[in-house]
Amino acid sequence: MSDEQPRTRTKQAGAGGSEVLWLRDTGPRPPRRNTPLTLERIITAAIAELDAAGAERLTMRKLAERLEVTSTALYWHVATKEDLLDLALDHVVGEVPVPAPDSQPRAGLRTVLTGWRAAMLAHPWSPGLLGRPMLGPNVLARTEFIQAMLVRAGLSGVDLAAATRTLAGFVIGASMADATWRRLDDPGAIAKVRAHILDAAELYPTLSTSGFVDAAWSDDDLFVLGLERVLDLLLPA
Repeated sequence: MSDEQPRTRTKQAGAGGSEVLWLRDTGPRPPRRNTPLTLERIITAAIAELDAAGAERLTMRKLAERLEVTSTALYWHVATKEDLLDLALDHVVGEVPVPAPDSQPRAGLRTVLTGWRAAMLAHPWSPGLLGRPMLGPNVLARTEFIQAMLVRAGLSGVDLAAATRTLAGFVIGASMADATWRRLDDPGAIAKVRAHILDAAELYPTLSTSGFVDAAWSDDDLFVLGLERVLDLLLPA
């Protein structure tokens, strides 16, 4: 009897009322689909769930359903939902390219920080969670690179600490705002904001004439220009 042609046992009445055992083919066996549950699979599925529904709607039960396992099985790999969010965040930050250590400080910082924003916009739930303490290897590696570039540019001590915080705050804040507006993606809502400001132009004379309400520049262009201005201020001439 081969694995390719499984057979089942059936009984049939024989001569004199005796039973005769026959073997009949039932066709090929379906392939096994028990993919082992691993931490990598859990993180990948969690990111897909987060991308689809956001952090506020992620539950271990929904994640277990996506993976076709029980919630109990998940807890063999992650202790809490918060631990899972930390792992997912670190995985997202791992998408950010890290230039060579001998990069020019300004170019290296620009590459990491624009890549960081791109990763957060690809996963719009992530900016809102990045205020939590993060000790994942991907986060620490990129923070190490940012500080190394600032040190090479001549910063140290409190200036180094302040510059690191300023850059992180700028990128996270810009990404959070851009992700919110992109997720909204509602021309009607945006038109209401514009109309509200223009209808009260006497109260908001600058906002109504500066190009703010007309979205004269893309969020990508504004981020790039803003980052250059921040680097101008932080890096020694």
